Amino acid sequence: MVSSEHSVSHASTLNGWYKSSYSGGDQGECLEVARGHASIPVRDSKNPHGPALVFEPSVWSAFLSAVKEGEFPAA
Repeated sequence: MVSSEHSVSHASTLNGWYKSSYSGGDQGECLEVARGHASIPVRDSKNPHGPALVFEPSVWSAFLSAVKEGEFPAA
């Protein structure tokens, strides 16, 4: 697995991937998050063998809070 501080080049080398229950099925616009890692890997569900971004838990938590509070308008 080749990685930098904030990414993993081959997300398929990690385990524990899941889609949110809010993803809405097979529309192809989903992110997947991997459980069980010290940092939070996130990948595009359409490209499971591609790269993943990696977030520190505090950053991921802040992002989730902002989404829940509506800080990002719907497209």
